[in-house]
This record gives sequence, structure tokens and C-alpha cells, in this order.
Amino acid sequence: MKTLRRALLPLALLPFNNSIYAQKKDSIPLKVRAFFADKIPQTRDLNIEFTQTTPYSFSSKLQGADLPENKVKNFQQVRAEANIYFVKKKKWLLSTALNYRYTSMNTEEPVILGADRQNHYHYHSEAINFNYFSKLFNKVAIYTATASVDGSDQHFERVRGMLTASVVLKVTPKTKMLIGLAGIIDPSSQIPILPIFTYENKFNNGWVLDILLPKKVLVRKNILANGRLSLGTEMDNTSFYMYKNSKTYEFRQLEINSGVIYEHNLGHNFKTGIRAVPQARAFDKEESFKDYIFEASYKPSFYFNVGVSYNPFGKPRVK
Repeated sequence: MKTLRRALLPLALLPFNNSIYAQKKDSIPLKVRAFFADKIPQTRDLNIEFTQTTPYSFSSKLQGADLPENKVKNFQQVRAEANIYFVKKKKWLLSTALNYRYTSMNTEEPVILGADRQNHYHYHSEAINFNYFSKLFNKVAIYTATASVDGSDQHFERVRGMLTASVVLKVTPKTKMLIGLAGIIDPSSQIPILPIFTYENKFNNGWVLDILLPKKVLVRKNILANGRLSLGTEMDNTSFYMYKNSKTYEFRQLEINSGVIYEHNLGHNFKTGIRAVPQARAFDKEESFKDYIFEASYKPSFYFNVGVSYNPFGKPRVK
């Protein structure tokens, strides 16, 4: 409960109140609506999650020198997201994405750049997204421009940008496929250009193959009246800023979560399985991710995640 109190207090400051413009049924091209339509949306309008892992050991290096073996005795994270559309038109839409993440780590020995064994970090990001729908080679094309800022509970830190271009290759009752490219405008980014590939295929037995690269690979099936069961792997990350000796450092770790997901249409979800962290680094904010001063290698751990979400704006009313 102490962790939840620490994390939920800043949530009251998030600007969730925004003007929402009504969407007509035909305001987005039919193929685009069909591609993204789903009974349980992948992007939630409002979402809060809590994650807990079991203890895990790790080895680390500081400026290339090995540090003693250490152990994370307790890892907890609270995450809140809001994805809100401002304007929806036939050819374009404007939306915002608000994110807040509170991370708490309790280690056996003090971690690098931390003040003690118990470390608490607040991270937030705010983004404006502009989507434009057009035609390319007689296919529906989607162009997106994103501008975002992020920071901690002390300062705003970075301004980032991202441009994407994607094409809907196929939309049938059984199969949906999209390809594209994303360009990241951020000197600290590990990979400035990323391919986008989305593929969904419905099998006759009710199972669905759901691929969204580089984010996830899942097989899922609707169960009971309003539930969905998924098996597979999702990729996530933890990022936050640290301050020491008048310098700002950024910590980033890549997380691969493999296991079981259960989602309910009323807005509840539960995830559990094994978490692997193939890469974790800390670096001076003025440098790039590859110019790190601290690197850690973690043993796999078990995790569970519970969440509550609400979609008051995402699905237009059928007339």
C-alpha cells in the first residue's frame, strides 16, 4: 500500500480533462476502421496497471569495471496511460498520449547513482500525434507525426519526435496485414529507424495469431462471454532519470515478458509469466545510449501484472 500511495498521488496532476469531438461512423476510411477495430482494443483510452516481480540477481559494470553481484529483492511498478482523440476527420485525426510510470526497486546493495538500497523513480511523457490517411499504390496509407516530451518529478528532460509511414496490404474477414517504417528523431535512440509489421490471422478453431513487430507475438482466443486469453511474448521497457553531482543520467532497460494474458471486456486484465531483461544501461543524458557508464545483466524472474482500463471514447456508436 505504501508503494501505491507514493505512485497514485502524482496521478491527480495528470491533465485527463480534454475536449472530445464526436466521430461520425464514416469519419475514418472503412479499411482503416476494419483493421484497427477489435472488441477489446489494444490501445486503451484510460489505463492503470500494477506490476510486481519475484526477487532476481544481477551482475553489473561501472565504466567497464565489474561490480559485486547484487540482488533486486523487490521490484514494483505503477503505470497510468491516457490516449485521447481531440479531432477525428475523414482524412486525418489529432490525438494525445499521456503516460506516467512509478518504479520502486529494493536492492541488497546500493545501486549505481542511487542514494540508498531503496530507490523510487517517477517518469512521465506527453505526446501529440497527427495521423493522415491517403492512398499509395491503390492501398490505404497511414502517415503519423509525433512530438513528445518526457521527464521526472523534478524536471522536463527530453524533446523527441517520430515519423511513421505504413500501408494496409490486406484486410479480409480472416487476415489483416500492414507494413511500414518508423523514424525516431532522438540522438539517444538505440535504433533510429524501425520496421513496422502487423499481421493478424484467424484460424477455424477460434484461435488468432496476432503479430505486431517489434512489440509482440501472441496467439489469442475469445473465451466465456466477454474474455480473451492470450499466450506469447510482449516487449516493454522501463526508463527514468537520475541526478547526481549536478549531472542528469538516464536509465533504460528492455523487458521481454513471456506468458499468459487474460483480458475482460469490462476493463480488467491480468498477466503473468517470465520476464527477461536482455539490456539495461545508464548513461549521461547529453550522450547516447551506446556511450553508457553503467550496464547490468539480470537473471530472469517471474512477474504478474493487474490492470484496469476504460474506453469511453474509442468506439463510435452504431447508428
